[in-house]
Amino acid sequence: MADDDWQSQRARAVAHHAAELDRRRAAETELAMALIKQFVTDARVAGLPTEPLRARSYSGRSYRTPLRGWHLNSDRTIAVGDDGRYYSLLVPPSATGWLTGVTPQPQAPRLIVGEGARDGESIPLQQLLAKRLDEHGRH
Repeated sequence: MADDDWQSQRARAVAHHAAELDRRRAAETELAMALIKQFVTDARVAGLPTEPLRARSYSGRSYRTPLRGWHLNSDRTIAVGDDGRYYSLLVPPSATGWLTGVTPQPQAPRLIVGEGARDGESIPLQQLLAKRLDEHGRH
């Protein structure tokens, strides 16, 4: 009987931690979306032109997408679309993608871009957005 109590307590604790993680991620996404919304407004006011967003496979092949927006990093793998959504432009290889193009799906943005990635490179989203606007101001 004691094992049943321990297992049920453990299951409740795991469920509580999962719910708390979901709540924190939702709050983080909401804050990140507000930053992106402000970036889109600021980019338009500053006259920062949009460009066609191209996706890239892990092997380096480039694919057309129906998206327009602003690349945020130098390797052009993350972007904000002119629709105000956040996109990862890294896609799996596609046999027909080179002919028909691909359509990346919007992602839930994080406040720290690249957090937990294997390459160890991470940057606050707010800094990345500001850097993109600053680059336009210098041209």
